[in-house]
Amino acid sequence: MDFVMREGDYLRMGVFQASDGVTFTFEGEKEQKCEILLYEKDTSQIEAVEVPREYCVGSLRSIVLSGLDTSRYDYNYRIDGQVMVDPYARRIVGRERWFEVERYSKTYQVRGGFACGDFDWGEDEPPEIDKKDMIMYQLHVRNFTMDATGMAGCKGTFEGVERKLPYLKELGITTVVFLPVYEFEELILPVEEDLPDYITWKEEQRTKKKAELKVEKVNCWGYVEGNYFAVKTSYAKGKSPEQSFKHLVKSMHAQNMECIMQIYFPDTVNQNLMLDAMRYWVMEYHVDGFHLMGSRIPVRAMAQDVILSRTKLFYDRFDEDLLAKKCAYPHLYILRDEFMYPMRRLLNHQGGNLVDFVNQMRKQKAYAGFVNYMDSINGFSLADVFSYNEKHNEQNGEDNADGNDWNYSSNYGMEGPTRKKYIEQVRLKQMRNALAILFLGQSVPMLMEGDEFANSQKGNNNAYCQDNKIGWVNWNNEKKYASLQEFVKKMIAFRREHAMIHLNQPMQLHDYKGYGYPDLSYHGDSAWVTGFEQNRQSVGLLYCGKYAEEEGQENGELLYIAYNFHTGKQFLALPKLKKKKTWKKIMDTQLEQGFLEHPQEMTADRAEISGMTIQILIGKQG
Repeated sequence: MDFVMREGDYLRMGVFQASDGVTFTFEGEKEQKCEILLYEKDTSQIEAVEVPREYCVGSLRSIVLSGLDTSRYDYNYRIDGQVMVDPYARRIVGRERWFEVERYSKTYQVRGGFACGDFDWGEDEPPEIDKKDMIMYQLHVRNFTMDATGMAGCKGTFEGVERKLPYLKELGITTVVFLPVYEFEELILPVEEDLPDYITWKEEQRTKKKAELKVEKVNCWGYVEGNYFAVKTSYAKGKSPEQSFKHLVKSMHAQNMECIMQIYFPDTVNQNLMLDAMRYWVMEYHVDGFHLMGSRIPVRAMAQDVILSRTKLFYDRFDEDLLAKKCAYPHLYILRDEFMYPMRRLLNHQGGNLVDFVNQMRKQKAYAGFVNYMDSINGFSLADVFSYNEKHNEQNGEDNADGNDWNYSSNYGMEGPTRKKYIEQVRLKQMRNALAILFLGQSVPMLMEGDEFANSQKGNNNAYCQDNKIGWVNWNNEKKYASLQEFVKKMIAFRREHAMIHLNQPMQLHDYKGYGYPDLSYHGDSAWVTGFEQNRQSVGLLYCGKYAEEEGQENGELLYIAYNFHTGKQFLALPKLKKKKTWKKIMDTQLEQGFLEHPQEMTADRAEISGMTIQILIGKQG
């Protein structure tokens, strides 16, 4: 087919359609032979269009083809004879079905597709939820819905997640973090070994060798170099993955929920592409933020980018001057495991200390945020932290050598599932303790999918290749662990109703407003006095609700949270209250339901706390 061609636009990477033609802009040196390969869908014929050498600026080639009916074609580039997929392709063709092993052959070649079709965003607006109000929930599109009921035709898809939005909303979630939803190769292809120079193989021998290699694993998580501008087609129910994901994001915004994308950039990815991709997802798909993963990411440029200035960025480190800069919309968040391990060590009696604990519980910055979590996708689930001493990754096929060896976990008497009620009760209490700590911390809390009903991965702490019952969220647990799920809902509601525990500003630990109480104070055997000696594992934290007035929530309540990490009973002094107020206990993790149906008035001047227990008391009148 003959096309009319002219020089294109070098300022826009990728493929763009307009009334006067289709623009292709890609990386290619003037000295290289650059071709556009057009694959006709009906006939499978391939037509090569050579890009003239003079259509070059710097290392970019750009051409406009008029007369091209994009509905009839897919495309790739061929640079000096090597076929390449456009790294800026808006759609990827060839991975429509999840883990389709049959496509792995010597002729297998994914292609770029021409994504088209308008989407009616209506009056969609980003929720821009304040950091003090955020409750995060991390999930994997496929794992989250594959084992759920009421998912006819929607399992493992964006549409399946959309059906679960009311559930997440009822739980109290404001911000959902998605594992990679852009295109990536889920087939873990065997690596062909290079032959020594003195051995020469004929091409047919190489082809036979490749045909004998078997694909045995699936890369569920997507932490590989991906196609960063294309929605993962196998996550969509319909024929348009772009429409499916946009509809999900729009539905989330309608329920005042944020969409955060995990995005992994290996060292080999061009940093300009990284920025281009993030801007694209914000502009085209209205996503609200990114959890950035990788070691050579231009986070400073991303943090200062004017298009991304109201997009939340989560990373394990930012330059201190960026975190301290006053801004209209704080959007930088530190997300790393500095909260998880100290808390696990205290809970499981593996060398934790109260200094780490109290510092983590009040961690905050004025113009940036922190994210706290008790477990992560690449580790034990919350339930497994209290059910296994050791990792059990045998089914990964790596002789249990993969995954983290240091989990600070405990099985409390038996490895894995048990019928012993005492062990099960201890594990449940420890889960309540962990969840209480998570939601009572000043920083933004994040749950992993299924934590709210004790989802287990059977001791696998690296389930990257487990596209089965190990990796899927077990929704059958909802009934068995209904009390734990209800406890999570109530803890989230309690956090939302008591702004003093999650102020946007750092705690100052003194009475800087003249309210008669510090914003936060610590108490031990005696009120207003506590020691943080090495063997001490109990402490009371007193919050003054008056300090929440400046952040729009006037609340004169005093809140006392008693933490006892000892295995035995402890006593903590209760500060005296003014104006006939009394201390009333409203939550005790020793109880299966956690929250008391009716507040219990405390008549003594100290609180008695059972071993490995957390209590919440409120200073109230009458």
